Amino acid sequence: FDDKAPGEHMDQPATVLSLRTELGQSYWQAMTLAGHYAYAGRDFVVNQVLEILGAQATDEVHNHHNYAWIERHGDEDVVVVRKGATPAWPGQRGFIGGSMGDISVIVEGIAGDEARAALHSTVHGAGRVMSRTRAAGKRRWTRKDGRRVQEVVKPGEITPEMMETWLRREGVELRGGGTDESPHVYRRLPEVLAAHTSSIRILHTLRPLAVAMAGEDIFDPYKD
Repeated sequence: FDDKAPGEHMDQPATVLSLRTELGQSYWQAMTLAGHYAYAGRDFVVNQVLEILGAQATDEVHNHHNYAWIERHGDEDVVVVRKGATPAWPGQRGFIGGSMGDISVIVEGIAGDEARAALHSTVHGAGRVMSRTRAAGKRRWTRKDGRRVQEVVKPGEITPEMMETWLRREGVELRGGGTDESPHVYRRLPEVLAAHTSSIRILHTLRPLAVAMAGEDIFDPYKD
């Protein structure tokens, strides 16, 4: 690794791999391992929060997105790649997140023609209306007095004051975070959910009280 954090582009163009090949099987195994890692990571974070609060979990809802599944649709077994989407089979619960200043929901998949046409899938979040660079501007990491610091090359459209004003209005306490994740850059989740009433039903609506994220001054070599 060098001192430059990678961008949000893949190292290679998208490629279709056959699961009948050694390379395809290796990819599937690596993806499955990454899925287990994601589950463990979520469990770890939740357990840390529960310990801080002195609370216990009474229920859990897990669901992957940007992942692939082997499923039966129609009369054949197929690989379903859900990019920006998550499974929503009838009776299956899932979590759909909004922005740090909007609601999130726990949903349940329902049966129907549109649900079948969508291969029993639904959105995994509200979706962006503004790129990270457009929101936060263009920045680069440099060294000053032996420390990594960010240098603003071009300002973004969203200021910290705009983000903080939104969160104060919603009563959300923010620790860390950057303008690339401001509520301004996401669609409003209720509007998104209104377009999916034929494939999911809302079981619970969650409202954020506090948000903890890495700040803009935190160097992330993995850009995750």
